[in-house]
Amino acid sequence: MTEESNAPVAEKKKAKPPALEEKPFDEYILNHFLPALETSFAKQNITGITLEFVEAPIPYSDQTCWQVVGNWQEKNRQFNIYYIDGTLNGQKAFTVSTHGIKPSILESFMIDEKKVNLDLMVLFVLKRLNGQKWLTEN
Repeated sequence: MTEESNAPVAEKKKAKPPALEEKPFDEYILNHFLPALETSFAKQNITGITLEFVEAPIPYSDQTCWQVVGNWQEKNRQFNIYYIDGTLNGQKAFTVSTHGIKPSILESFMIDEKKVNLDLMVLFVLKRLNGQKWLTEN
């Protein structure tokens, strides 16, 4: 038997950095989702938009949750994404409102998506706002 056969063969593998979606919820939203959303709005020539990540009440409920709030056109257009469970893959809802009026409908958001990623989240927001005719003219 040779000494070479007793020597450790495997070297330690470098740890892979976690996927964006595995980062802490607030870090993911603040450092990745909001900047990606701002970039996408700029590509759509939407200017003057403000995006916030806040914990606030859900309309027509006594419950609060984390929300992404987007405003533009001097706050005449607003959308909210509600993270009901406070997680990326948990329940989400979406509202739109104009002229500071309380939204009339709280819609489910991304309910069929088992695994959420950054590009998909941005796409769903843009798709929803485009359906509202807020991104392009008819």
